Amino acid sequence: MARSYPLKKYRNIGIIAHIDAGKTTVSERVLFYTGISHKIGEVHEGAAIMDWMEQERERGITITSAATTCFWTPIRHTRLAQTDDDRMKLKGEYEHRINIIDTPGHVDFTAEVERSLRVLDGGVTVFDGVAGVEPQSETVWHQADKYAVPRICFINKMDRMGASFEKSFASILERLTPYAVAVQLPIGAEENFTGVIDLLELKAFSFEGDHGEKVVEIEIPADLKDQAQKMHSELVEKIVEHNEALMNKYLGGETVSVDELRATLRVATIANKLIPVFCGSALHNKGVQLMLDGVIDYLPSPLDINESKPIKGTNPATGEEIVRQPDDAQPLTAVAFKIATDPFVGNLTYFRVYSGVIKKGSYILNATKNNQERIGRIVRMHANHREDVDEMYAGDLGAIVGLKNTTTGDTLCNPESPIILESITFPEPVINLRIEPKTKNDQEKLGLALKRLSDEDPTFRVTGNADTGETIIWGMGELHLEILVDRMKREFNVEANVGRPQVSYKETIRKDADGEGKYIRQSGGKGQYGHAKIKVHPLEKGKGFVFVNQIKGGVIPQEFINPIEKGIKEAMEKGIVAGYPMTDCEVTLYDGSYHEVDSSEAAFKIAGSMAFQSAAKAANPVLLEPIMKVQVIAPQDYLGDVTGDISSKRGRIESLDDRGMMKVVDSFVPLSEMFGYATKLRSMTQGRGSFTMEFAHYEEVPKNIEQQIIEGKK
Repeated sequence: MARSYPLKKYRNIGIIAHIDAGKTTVSERVLFYTGISHKIGEVHEGAAIMDWMEQERERGITITSAATTCFWTPIRHTRLAQTDDDRMKLKGEYEHRINIIDTPGHVDFTAEVERSLRVLDGGVTVFDGVAGVEPQSETVWHQADKYAVPRICFINKMDRMGASFEKSFASILERLTPYAVAVQLPIGAEENFTGVIDLLELKAFSFEGDHGEKVVEIEIPADLKDQAQKMHSELVEKIVEHNEALMNKYLGGETVSVDELRATLRVATIANKLIPVFCGSALHNKGVQLMLDGVIDYLPSPLDINESKPIKGTNPATGEEIVRQPDDAQPLTAVAFKIATDPFVGNLTYFRVYSGVIKKGSYILNATKNNQERIGRIVRMHANHREDVDEMYAGDLGAIVGLKNTTTGDTLCNPESPIILESITFPEPVINLRIEPKTKNDQEKLGLALKRLSDEDPTFRVTGNADTGETIIWGMGELHLEILVDRMKREFNVEANVGRPQVSYKETIRKDADGEGKYIRQSGGKGQYGHAKIKVHPLEKGKGFVFVNQIKGGVIPQEFINPIEKGIKEAMEKGIVAGYPMTDCEVTLYDGSYHEVDSSEAAFKIAGSMAFQSAAKAANPVLLEPIMKVQVIAPQDYLGDVTGDISSKRGRIESLDDRGMMKVVDSFVPLSEMFGYATKLRSMTQGRGSFTMEFAHYEEVPKNIEQQIIEGKK
């Protein structure tokens, strides 16, 4: 089977935005106008095709990124066609394949946005025409900046009460980027919004038919002619700045053609030097087709993106750099960007092919895990519908059914030409909860549910506490964990009790000390005898536990050395100060004695434990707490509140930087002070602040706080 579309006619795009800006409604219209769906599903009616999880339909928000494939021929070509034959001919010449990933807008689902941006070539950022740039718009914009994803903007909801193109456009310039350029002007606003003016061609369009499917050219309204002409001139000036030949032509008074301007704007957009801004109302079927034209005209194909961001990886055996081209003839290189559990087919691994061809029935190497897997079934996704295919080519997005050991970020490649691409890095989860099954029957189901959910979501972690038997689940925020617990109930029928999280403290020693443990029991017949002498020595941070055996001349027989070490390790698990595990400690066994008849492994294990406890008590034991590296991004206006709050949490501010219009505060803060911080930061910054938090190191707890922890108050 041959490739049906050349690579230059591919567009791999994501639709990214703040929650409720209308991303999913935009996606639904795209599916309708491109013929993938013949009925428009509405989010507010709970019938959106792209939002297929029950929770998404109930809450009217997107939780998982859904992938879909569709096809589009720019309107400017098809609207001139007189007959069906003309239309088919133009379609064959100008039709493009668009792979779309619809991403969530809520900050708690940042992993979904992050993993999507990693495999996309371009993005459509959707804004609410009333609210303009909102807090999460800033977060996803900065994530797209991190991956240097070229984008276009779509100011949506232009027909809503209070909608203003000017204000929304100004908020993009002020809060996100000075490179935004308006390529359209709305005709009317609020309930009077009827169409748009294309500022490049200086033509006006309205949208007719039951679903706005007919794009009709109309006269530019008289009251907008002057404004349109002025904005056209400004747009032309901004575009020609990016092409010296056009600049000279323009300054010489010659006419620059629309095709030349479009080609230059495309190059500048792909280089992230200009960002075209479109407008419309997805809900009322106005402007989406022309925005789709913008996707084809200005966003990159895999070939364009390869020039600015070549496909680079390393050879797992030698570590040398390898560069691959987006070409079917090159060895297979793909990345798994999402794992999903499908109720009908089981495990789905979403992937993006960067080079080569992936075929059904072939063997691939997971270079990250160094194991081979056979591809049983490849599917092209249309939201939650699947189309079976035999092979996929460079530039394609699809899913493999039933891979066993592949996780998010793994590189899949040809076993003969191994390569590892840069993995996807995710922020550390920041909130945790204790969870326990309600009944014995739920115990096994809970384990299965937690495994499945953590395989799917890299920011969802599960840790266990062996002492208390507790299971702790970690996530990106309250909503994230709430939905995961909800999914456990619905998808896995697990009933569970959810409690309050605890901080994982540790203990260590601060000086050298000696200890002795002598365990003697005589109870008629065979007794128990074990005797060990040890020295303890503090190690530097992160070294853990080191055991040194200095027994010479058989003072203690070899078979009793291991039990002594085991006894020491068990004592370290319980700690001395407050019962937390001990770390960063070297223990040297240097002397002891044994009894020919009464000595046993059990006796020496107890002796080792006793020796460690006596040594540790004398070695100035202290409590350690986890310190988190916290980065807060907030507008300048809230900087004082943010830094003051960090200081009040025993935090240490390391640096203050600027990122676009935002301030970035890097600091180290004890984890115990960070519970509930997501909610506090949102209220402190009117929802505009965001933060990431990852574990940095352990530090000694101040004495007054240590006392509170021992007494159980903290």
